[in-house]
Amino acid sequence: MSAYEAELVVSTREFVADGVLALTLRHPRAEPLPTWEPGAHIDVVLGPGLERQYSLCGDPADRSAWRIAVLREPDGRGGSAHVHEQVGLGDKVRVRGPRNNFGLEPSPRYRFVAGGIGITPILPMLAEAEAAGAEWTLLYGGRTRRSMAFGEELRRYGDRVTLAPEDESGLLDLPSVLDDVPEGTLVYCCGPGPLLDAVEERCPSGALRVERFRPKEQQDGVDAEFDVELARSGMTLTVAPGVSVLETVRSAGVEVLYSCTEGTCGTCETDVLDGVPEHRDSVLTPQEQESGETMMICVSRCRGRRLVLDL
Repeated sequence: MSAYEAELVVSTREFVADGVLALTLRHPRAEPLPTWEPGAHIDVVLGPGLERQYSLCGDPADRSAWRIAVLREPDGRGGSAHVHEQVGLGDKVRVRGPRNNFGLEPSPRYRFVAGGIGITPILPMLAEAEAAGAEWTLLYGGRTRRSMAFGEELRRYGDRVTLAPEDESGLLDLPSVLDDVPEGTLVYCCGPGPLLDAVEERCPSGALRVERFRPKEQQDGVDAEFDVELARSGMTLTVAPGVSVLETVRSAGVEVLYSCTEGTCGTCETDVLDGVPEHRDSVLTPQEQESGETMMICVSRCRGRRLVLDL
């Protein structure tokens, strides 16, 4: 988990699609930025209580700048509107990261599926797959062609990229890319929840890697009381119903890194030393959840009476 935090300057500000604003961020003293790999995101601190995560979608080899793209969401929680309306050229923004829960694993073959602003983490993955000599294709959907960011950048890949605006071709033809996935192929998908749900239904779980911008819908469960022992702090705390582990440990004065508080960013991932977590996050793979080695303490709870955490 990176501890890097700095105020960066907005050096370019460009609309790359209808409602999608791309920002280039540089260090004010031209210092090199931390390295990152495709799939990484940064936390952008826009103000008190206004912190958002945006995927890096530039060139990982260029340490002089980070690029993000922000979709304006009229029904959002205010972060995208703030970026579009109040973050101008030359302004400074505080960032933390980068952090990566969606890294590109080595494979001879990939199938990429992106919906809307979900193209942002996929974009640098394509360049890495290309550089590695892997076979790959991209199916990229959006509401309209004008709403789909980075279409011009994608043209250089030719027919390996299929742009499928909904107003021209309907919903994405997922069977065309998912019904005959050869063994050893990895499928990477990012986009709105319904798209990810549809892909998860069709794709073998061992081949699929997804990133969600919003938490998965959770089945109703009972928030029972349980105890959490903090191995490093020497405290045992009671987590009350309706209160998260994160809130409980912070109320006890234990400093913990956190960001989204929705189980989507991975900032608060914590090692579990004993006990069985009840996972409610949208970050860990099913295999990682099954292992029970870590948990997102902003949303996940305990399946029994006691957890021991490395805090």
